[in-house]
Amino acid sequence: MDLVRPHLETFSFLGQIPGTTPAIPGMFPTMFPLATGQPFGALPVMPVQAMTQQATRHARRVYVGGLPPTANEQSVATFFSQVMAAIGGNTAGPGDAVVNVYINHEKKFAFVEMRSVEEASNAMALDGIIFEGAPVKVRRPSDYNPSLAATLGPSQPSPNLNLAAVGLTPGSAGGLEGPDRIFVGGLPYYFTEAQVRELLEFFGPLRGFDLVKDRETGNSKGYAFCVYQDLSVTDIACAALNGIKMGDKTLTVRRANQGTNQPKPEQESVLLHAQQQIALQKLMLQPGAVSTKVLCLTQVVTPEELINDEDYEDIMEDMRGEGGKFGALVNVVIPRPRPNEAAPGVGKVFLEYADIESATKARSGLNGRKFGGNQVIAVFYPENKFAQGEYDA
Repeated sequence: MDLVRPHLETFSFLGQIPGTTPAIPGMFPTMFPLATGQPFGALPVMPVQAMTQQATRHARRVYVGGLPPTANEQSVATFFSQVMAAIGGNTAGPGDAVVNVYINHEKKFAFVEMRSVEEASNAMALDGIIFEGAPVKVRRPSDYNPSLAATLGPSQPSPNLNLAAVGLTPGSAGGLEGPDRIFVGGLPYYFTEAQVRELLEFFGPLRGFDLVKDRETGNSKGYAFCVYQDLSVTDIACAALNGIKMGDKTLTVRRANQGTNQPKPEQESVLLHAQQQIALQKLMLQPGAVSTKVLCLTQVVTPEELINDEDYEDIMEDMRGEGGKFGALVNVVIPRPRPNEAAPGVGKVFLEYADIESATKARSGLNGRKFGGNQVIAVFYPENKFAQGEYDA
């Protein structure tokens, strides 16, 4: 990350010299204008304040990576000044926290200089914040000297920052480092928190989850962060969900602080199964999803459990008993594996009810229930496809 330091080192910064107020960060008047009658080439004495600023610069700058191509010095400075004020991270008094921004457009990163060491440390809590639609990395620059910085001011963010004001929560969307933290973007705004969780929890229980909402309206902003309890499913979930169309949106799902990781070869069969189930689950998440008399359950049985005739009959009896608790059950279909040929719908259970009301009660009662250690997913299934024996929709 070595680069030629810009010539801004010979310029002053906002707030250093009384009476100077640059309009745009990165464009500053010269620090020491020559006094009248001063011989050309004579060097003025550097003020104590300027020397202090120079000595603390390594501890007052933060590295911001993953910037979109549209970012510029002004937009970055304005954004970080606003979010610093929103979280209560400004400790150097009124005014903007950002005094200078240098952007490397080719490599899409910036150095953002704060007024004080303490404000720079507070800015470290903003890792993963969404800037112009994408999460950005917030790190210490390569010239940061921890031992020296410790003598200049706090090196950790204040524990009292209001991160929720900008859609961040420590340990999930900001604050703590987390290589397995997942960014879920492109969510339709009508998705509720429960629906998003349900979609994500297909792959396993979540350790942390945050659907980012507008702090004034309380409405979803269309993106979320999550961390799975079992970190080994992180890449599977990303690969299965990324690119899925939900309504008029397309999901972007990846590790928040890294590029896209491909699942390992041994995970491919799990991934294929997951993608099939997610395609089915989409039916449940569409606005105004049509209720039918047929309910499809997944995460209930495995193909291996359906091979033995006695086991199969036991499972059928269990399903009739459970399904019948919600209304008149007309039919139960559990597709079985076939030797040497594909069998559509294996692993699913179909419950056909006499009326939609009973099916709706069953959907509410069975969805999310535990069965054999797995969490059941229950969705309405098209009646015409069920009648035609099409079980792979």
